[in-house]
Amino acid sequence: MQEKIIILDFGSQYTQLIARRVRELNVYCEIHPYNHLPEVDESVKGIIFSGSPASVRQADAPQIDFNLFHKKYPLLGVCYGAQYLAYNSGGDVVPSTIREYGRAHLQYVNNNNPLFKDINSNSQVWMSHGDTIAEIADDFEVIASTDTVRVAAYQIKGTQTYGIQFHPEVTHSTDGKQLLENFLLNICCCSQDWNPDSFIDSTIQGLREKLGDDKVVLGLSGGVDSSVAAVLLHKAIGKNLHCIFVDNGLLRKGEYQQVLDSYQHMGLNVRGIDAKDLFVGQLTGVKDPEQKRKIIGAAFIEVFDQAAHEVQDVRWLGQGTIYPDVIESVSVNGPSATIKSHHNVGGLPDFMKLKVVEPLNTLFKDEVRRVGKALGLDDALLGRHPFPGPGLAIRIIGEITPERIAILQEADAIYINNLRNSGWYDKVWQAGAIFLPVQSVGVMGDERTYEHVICLRAVGSMDGMTADWSHLPYDLLGKISNEIINNVKGINRVVFDISSKPPATIEWE
Repeated sequence: MQEKIIILDFGSQYTQLIARRVRELNVYCEIHPYNHLPEVDESVKGIIFSGSPASVRQADAPQIDFNLFHKKYPLLGVCYGAQYLAYNSGGDVVPSTIREYGRAHLQYVNNNNPLFKDINSNSQVWMSHGDTIAEIADDFEVIASTDTVRVAAYQIKGTQTYGIQFHPEVTHSTDGKQLLENFLLNICCCSQDWNPDSFIDSTIQGLREKLGDDKVVLGLSGGVDSSVAAVLLHKAIGKNLHCIFVDNGLLRKGEYQQVLDSYQHMGLNVRGIDAKDLFVGQLTGVKDPEQKRKIIGAAFIEVFDQAAHEVQDVRWLGQGTIYPDVIESVSVNGPSATIKSHHNVGGLPDFMKLKVVEPLNTLFKDEVRRVGKALGLDDALLGRHPFPGPGLAIRIIGEITPERIAILQEADAIYINNLRNSGWYDKVWQAGAIFLPVQSVGVMGDERTYEHVICLRAVGSMDGMTADWSHLPYDLLGKISNEIINNVKGINRVVFDISSKPPATIEWE
């Protein structure tokens, strides 16, 4: 049985980061909303309470009976979690009299406490709270303080229950990793057996038991998630996995054949479907980005469903769902407000009456890449930039036409090839060219031109939730601009997007 840490989410923006840090220490963990408690069995080695934007003094503050875990499992409360434990044990939590946000330094540290082993006074920590713990119950012991926060950390005497007012999961807390390691190894006694090899072995075995001789159909996108999911399923059930790769006419230049070839070299049972005319035809005259996404999603279902029905006796739909998708679907406040709809096969199960198998639904994106590397997938595939499901449809602002698709494919190919040749491709998290529906005056030779504009987009990010624009060298941007204007008919101007997310998004639509 896989040992694990349970992280109860009270709505903090940092909850996923706690999980990432725990996983980096080769300890498996799961995030669950505080109001959807999981089954707790002997596999659980400890519990972490996350932070929250709420105050424990609010009438509608997140509530939980922590006695379900207190004294039964090691327990660590972080920020709101620490305040909640203190407040509901007879202590007092009050609004902070001074701003307690940002860097602070521990002035007192009890190094004899196992939570603070190898952490010295003056260690930098990151505070982010509007309340402070003013008083603690008699059975609470202060084990760390800053110059302004007396109760920066505490332990409930005679138990393995701890609270910390700061955030160890952020890199600004310089000894945060050491503190989490102390909690996981010294207090929870975790064995650190969570790694790509163990995941691969247990997942393949589990898939064989779950699927038996059943057939599985899986839609490939050319991306990391679906590719790694396909290889895991292939290793488990071999030719009973039927992969489908659809050319919607909105892929990058030459991508359909390149990706199809790479999959076949991997030994996968892949069928390529040329559906360019269907997709592009249905998008004719459509300008609204949400409408584009819905048309593409419906067309994909139509093509995929037809192809799947040609596989005799298929019973399962394979998906490359990863853990952040799962977390979002059961978040504390329900799914987040929709910024834009996404095109994937998530809408297919009810439509197709198939059972769903998701080999990657416990992994974060970086873990998917590590598993892919352990499986021997090519670095070029694992390092591939994210590419939107609707493809170039949402990188062509306004109406989609075959001419505009061709122009963007050529411009994008020049851009991406230059990034690769200059060594910048792997330094950038995501890059792509955008076709703008505006025309500008230019001069080529002795003639006046009135042609379209290409915008270049390149961002750095960890997971796409936030992003900053990449500072590409001017000489590289100049080279790309010249090549596009000189080689792509219909373009006479190239611009570079220097917007960050937020307030902008990575894609333009």
